[in-house]
Amino acid sequence: MSKPKRSIDQRLLEAQQAIDASLNNPAILQAVALMGYDQARLQAARALYDEVMALVAAQQREYGEQYEASAALQAAWDAADLAYKRTLKLCRIAFRDQTKAQNTLGLYGSRKKSLSGWIEQATTFYINLLGTADLMAALSPYGYDQTKLEAEAALAQAVVQARAEQNKERGEAQEATQLRDAKLDELDRWLADYKAIAEVALAASPQQLEQLGWVVA
Repeated sequence: MSKPKRSIDQRLLEAQQAIDASLNNPAILQAVALMGYDQARLQAARALYDEVMALVAAQQREYGEQYEASAALQAAWDAADLAYKRTLKLCRIAFRDQTKAQNTLGLYGSRKKSLSGWIEQATTFYINLLGTADLMAALSPYGYDQTKLEAEAALAQAVVQARAEQNKERGEAQEATQLRDAKLDELDRWLADYKAIAEVALAASPQQLEQLGWVVA
């Protein structure tokens, strides 16, 4: 049966306890120094621990920014989709008997559920509507002028921009995770080596090993 995977918090706590207890206990420090782990080497390990902590904080910050970008994207999509569906329904009435207009605006057929599909359909709809004078003129009696349609097209474009921002933040969060994990693995390797050395250096003092966080049977 495999051992349960330790959490990041557990791994950090183990490293912090072993390093700080070694630095703060002269007897432990003297014993491990005889085997190459002097104060300078332990202080370097403490600096490595601090670097990992900074990367943990940075990773959490990047994921917070990603979640914020995702929420902003959803809000932009909801606002744009509401306007798009309303105008689409109106156009189906205004161009009920105009096959060319129906095809130009893509009025019929299913609406795509994916974000990329929605962007393609909505963007095409507004580009063709704003780019065809007689179609815009036909909507005028319904209270739709160029200004109103351009405002709705801007809502659709805001979705495109929000998606780009979300992708950027997702990439930065993934990169931050990779940096954190690589440096945490480095700290784990250091701790494993140090534990092996400490078990030898403190073999006659099991209580001191327990001060470093390692229970002795």
